[in-house]
Amino acid sequence: MPRDPLIGLVGKPSSGKSTTLNSLTDANAKIGAFPFTTIDPNRATGYVEIECACSRFQKEDLCKPNYGWCDHGKRHVPIELLDVAGLIPGASQGLGLGNKFLDDLRQADALIHVVDVSGTTNAEGKATRGYDPLQDIEWLQDEIRLWIEGNLRKRWGSIVRRHVATKSSVAETLRAQFGGYGASKEMVARAINSIPNLPPMEDWDNVWISKVVLGFMAVKFPTVLALNKIDHPDADKNVSKIMLKYPETSAVLTSALTEVFLRKLVKQKFIKYEEGTEFVDIYEDLDPDCGLKPMDPVLKDRIDNIRDLVLYRFGSTGVVQVLQEATKKLKLIPVFTVRNILTFTGNSGKHVFRDCTLFKQGSKVASVARAIMGEVTIASVEGVGGKRVSMDDVIEPGKNDILSFKVVPGKSEDK
Repeated sequence: MPRDPLIGLVGKPSSGKSTTLNSLTDANAKIGAFPFTTIDPNRATGYVEIECACSRFQKEDLCKPNYGWCDHGKRHVPIELLDVAGLIPGASQGLGLGNKFLDDLRQADALIHVVDVSGTTNAEGKATRGYDPLQDIEWLQDEIRLWIEGNLRKRWGSIVRRHVATKSSVAETLRAQFGGYGASKEMVARAINSIPNLPPMEDWDNVWISKVVLGFMAVKFPTVLALNKIDHPDADKNVSKIMLKYPETSAVLTSALTEVFLRKLVKQKFIKYEEGTEFVDIYEDLDPDCGLKPMDPVLKDRIDNIRDLVLYRFGSTGVVQVLQEATKKLKLIPVFTVRNILTFTGNSGKHVFRDCTLFKQGSKVASVARAIMGEVTIASVEGVGGKRVSMDDVIEPGKNDILSFKVVPGKSEDK
């Protein structure tokens, strides 16, 4: 990716999208400044949890990231999130904030669709009972498809004539049409190759155009469903219905409101909470000098209910996992760049693995060098143990993911 990956959050009003965004972007007291050069009003810095390289070498006590934080080998790496505007049925016709929604959407590399599985809000987010959240998933996909199809069909005759006259490949022709959505030729080719028995473009009817658009959507907008409000009594049946209808879709059960509440209690020193797990400790669970404040009976009962209805039942609130799943959709892996490849330290001090950046799996070392070092002349690249690494080598999980760049003397500092 030529720019930082961007994950968009979509969801109808009252689905819990804003609460989910807040839980993903909670920087708490341990966070430094974020590394992104600009953050637009509808963008935010989220933190995805990964296994830190410090745990491979038993250096957890020395790990102090420049961005995000590391807690006993669980590292939280910054990633950009996009709060996609106004999602209601009819967005492709400009209803609600439809035009803004679709313009925001084209910037995203992956989507987290927050779905209210309680069935207590209708398509416009108004209070109701017994609403089927399957409809939310279906009309979101329909709105995106109709938007892209509408743009294609307006010019379809001239597109086909130009395609035939220039004898271009289908990928080349569609790349020109899908470029406005941030699509590369490789992305378009993958979409086309996913469609069996595709006839020549001049023979496509509306059915084939729809199939191509759906194939493109699967590549351009890989989506994770955040099935939210799982502690509601009607959630189970709605989750089952969604999973039966979309067995291939990535879905994570979440309770964003619970996550936000637990993090608030951590800051108020009422609990100790390990994010992404079911582990919550209160004053009565620990030693008197644990640093926690005792709770009143009402708050203690609420914690007991959260444990029973969410944490013990589902294993976590799901918030950490949903961002991990979106990152997995993009095949992003962490790359750790260090100055000293033997000690894993930075420019100064004893702290290790100060810098970590997410790159697409299979990226070449050369692209990592450009992103990290800029336009400088690299003399050599070293991996773990001082092993020489080629600029043409690729980044894979656990392979070429710890690097030290040596630049030509006088050009720049090593990293």
